[in-house]
Amino acid sequence: MTPTAQTGQDRPALGIALMIFALFVLASMDAVAKHLTESLAAPQILVVRFWIFLTFASLIASRRGLKSAVRSQKPRLQIIRTLVLVVEMTMFLVAFSFLPLAEVHAIAAVSPLIVMALAAIFLGERIGPRRWAAVALGFVGVMLIIRPGAGVFDPISLLALTGAFGWATYQVLLRAVSRVDQPDTTTLYTAGIGVICFSLVAPFFWVTPTAESWMWLGAVGILGSVGHFLLPAAFRFAPASTLQPFAYTMPVWAAILGWIVFDHIPDVMTLVGGGIVISSGLFAIWRERVAENVQQ
Repeated sequence: MTPTAQTGQDRPALGIALMIFALFVLASMDAVAKHLTESLAAPQILVVRFWIFLTFASLIASRRGLKSAVRSQKPRLQIIRTLVLVVEMTMFLVAFSFLPLAEVHAIAAVSPLIVMALAAIFLGERIGPRRWAAVALGFVGVMLIIRPGAGVFDPISLLALTGAFGWATYQVLLRAVSRVDQPDTTTLYTAGIGVICFSLVAPFFWVTPTAESWMWLGAVGILGSVGHFLLPAAFRFAPASTLQPFAYTMPVWAAILGWIVFDHIPDVMTLVGGGIVISSGLFAIWRERVAENVQQ
């Protein structure tokens, strides 16, 4: 018997596989970027990444026509959203240069909880007391990781926490622009404004890369572009509610790559704190599904 062709969001296994692979690709990009920070400054790494990203974004947007793609219903919000992304990416990359991958990603895992809180405050989304408790517990987990007031506290970890807030803010703004603009418009604004910002800053930090560094810079750009291509592809085959829990494979990939590439093994408090953050996020996702089922 010939199997019936499946279309739309009815191939969850494929969507999950794409999601997990996309996050592995992005974690690999972070590992390469961390390696590059040993010899190059964050703005120099990011300007190359965004120029490669702009090339891919322009090719994708050209299918609809670049003139149509650059027309946004909310250009100011698109600009603000991308500026937030620029700051967030810089914060994370600087944090990567000083901290283990696993620790940065364990802190970053609190972002979905921050998104939930910001969506309740600014977008009027209803959040029950149990999900607010999950947000609070998630921040307890982050405090266990960064340990303020303890002898092992590293102020650089606050950059990772700032990056997590920035990433959450970016996602809330992304929800707002996605209601009125096409995906290729949003992608083009992200790439174009990112190129402008980092092209203005990078010359002040520029160091002529070696041939090997150019190879790794190209890898950062390609891995980032491929990862951001795979993520929306995953959502074409499975609904967001199915894919959300698998977003927490990112800290796992980061821990594995950090161990293999940099010989970093997370300490007990990082593992405990990261576990609390991830568990809180998964609980919040479960409660969201329960709330949706009740409304139906």
